[in-house]
Amino acid sequence: MPTILQELPSDLDQDRLPRHVAVIMDGNGRWAKRKGLPRIMGHRQGVDALKGLLRCCNDWGIQALTAYAFSTENWGRPHEEVDFLMTLFERVLVRELQEMMKENVRIQFVGNLADLPRSLQEQIERSMQETKNNRGIQFTVATNYGGRQEILHAARAIATQVQQGHLQPDEIDEALFSRHLYTANVCDPDLLIRTSGEMRLSNFLLWQMAYAELYITDALWPDFDRVQFHQALSAYQQRDRRFGKV
Repeated sequence: MPTILQELPSDLDQDRLPRHVAVIMDGNGRWAKRKGLPRIMGHRQGVDALKGLLRCCNDWGIQALTAYAFSTENWGRPHEEVDFLMTLFERVLVRELQEMMKENVRIQFVGNLADLPRSLQEQIERSMQETKNNRGIQFTVATNYGGRQEILHAARAIATQVQQGHLQPDEIDEALFSRHLYTANVCDPDLLIRTSGEMRLSNFLLWQMAYAELYITDALWPDFDRVQFHQALSAYQQRDRRFGKV
């Protein structure tokens, strides 16, 4: 862990921090390529960057962090890379579970988890069960996740309730719809950070991002550290969040 910026920087207002930060961790492969390394080395370094951000959020009093770890579209990557990522996810969960318990982290996974390897599903379930009573930061990992698919999943669940006579169409509002999303137990993100300069949502939390502030940085994900996060929070605190009002 770096020795700088362990405490909240003095130029940041504790009362104006985002409650929930979401990150699209882009640039692992490019980071590795620039250094003449295999792409998998970029993913390994990316895990370290995510661990650092999680600890920073915990240190600085941010309530929730959601990371886009693997999208439904990522299955189209080379088979060897996908297999490596699945193995990496599982190994990291095994290795980091006790540390998450020590740091009071509550972890949940969202997405279509049924399509993941069975051993990974078992480790995910174990991690969620063992940390469910922790009262520190809510750490959500979007794995085999797609925003459109999540919305369809919620719509189908609500339609089934209407069909069965348990719900009337005029009872459907934003609050009810949100309760049927994977993220029903966490507030919507206030800040979305995307690395490597890409300017798109990539099918991530499409419903939940309605009023999120977007921060795009050219830094590649493995290089995103506390200094970079400080810059993102500084930019966030300069925004005037009116939510459509004057």
